[in-house]
Amino acid sequence: MSEKRKDNKGRILRTGESQRKDLSYQYRYTDIQKKRRTVYASDLRELREKEKEIQRQLDDGIDYAAGKVTVIKLLERYISLKQGVRYNTKVGYNFVLNLVKKEDFGYLQIRDIKVSDAQKWIMKLHDDGKGYSTITSVRGVLKPAFQMAYNEDIIRKNPFDFKLVDVVPNDLKKRIALTDEQQKIWMEFIREDKTYKKYYDEFVALLGTGMRVSEFCGLTKSDLDFQNRRIRVDKQLVRERGGKYYVEKTKTECGIRFVPMTNDVCRSLKNILANRSKLKTEMIVDGYSGFLLMDKNAHPKVALHIENEMRWAMKKYKKLHPDQPLPDITPHVFRHTFCTNMANAGMDIKTLQYLMGHSDVGVTLNVYTHASYDRAAEQMTKIVDFEQLEKLEKLRKSS
Repeated sequence: MSEKRKDNKGRILRTGESQRKDLSYQYRYTDIQKKRRTVYASDLRELREKEKEIQRQLDDGIDYAAGKVTVIKLLERYISLKQGVRYNTKVGYNFVLNLVKKEDFGYLQIRDIKVSDAQKWIMKLHDDGKGYSTITSVRGVLKPAFQMAYNEDIIRKNPFDFKLVDVVPNDLKKRIALTDEQQKIWMEFIREDKTYKKYYDEFVALLGTGMRVSEFCGLTKSDLDFQNRRIRVDKQLVRERGGKYYVEKTKTECGIRFVPMTNDVCRSLKNILANRSKLKTEMIVDGYSGFLLMDKNAHPKVALHIENEMRWAMKKYKKLHPDQPLPDITPHVFRHTFCTNMANAGMDIKTLQYLMGHSDVGVTLNVYTHASYDRAAEQMTKIVDFEQLEKLEKLRKSS
């Protein structure tokens, strides 16, 4: 029996381990592609920590290649490859991962999962009280994760490749746009209310520009060009749950744009500037300072501030005016309303797409515009009247 190798301290070395002439250590192994690799360490303890990590990666790679990894492991692998994603995207990934970890489905091996298994699990989530929006988010992460495994020939079919509405009902509330009358009622309430009138100019600016609320919060004083009556939109301000602020790019590349100032918007933006606290030191976020909207602590406002302003104001309105109901109003409802107002006023769809910052004109057409009977009647009357005039003109010329 051959004598086992030892280091200079008399410790037995494992297979693949050896001590070098300079008394450092090395470990040689064969990777998943059958290539010989070597790692080095200054001491044996450090080397063996590296060995553990190497073995873990080897096991993961071998199990993944054989389809033996669980749904949880697949998700972790998929998420680890998503570098440089937005904060909200990371939050979404972690939400889905934590949800799956609580489900028996998460511990199934991916090679054993069929379409019917995935459908049954989706139905279970619905029966457990998960809303359609939540289920859509879950499937929105799992489907591309399984697609990754399918593309790499780990599985033969993506079990999440099915229409969600064929499995669970879509109970999402239809996106709404405020009517002219509703806009008038709401804005007059805000303007006259002692508590919430201080937010009136913010609401005018949002309703009159159609900006995403995080884009609005990302505006700095230098983004306002009163001479040319336009607003530069090229970023969003975000705050993490831990309180950290940072600036993100707009939601899409097409989100970078200039938005014209109407007279009302121009007046309200000037009011916001005039009422803005005079700060000795401006907070700097990723190189930007002079943010237009500030909270009571002299920190830049974020989307949650304005969402809360509207929620609290709506709660008061409902209490005071139970006989004159309004739909729940949010910054996104303002965005829908702006888009619909512009469409109803006759703005061409490509221009409207630019103003909204949509990358796909289909979103502008199918999601954000809302037809109404009044608009349909108005348009139909114009067309019919025009045709009648044409007929009368032809008769006049022929007689």
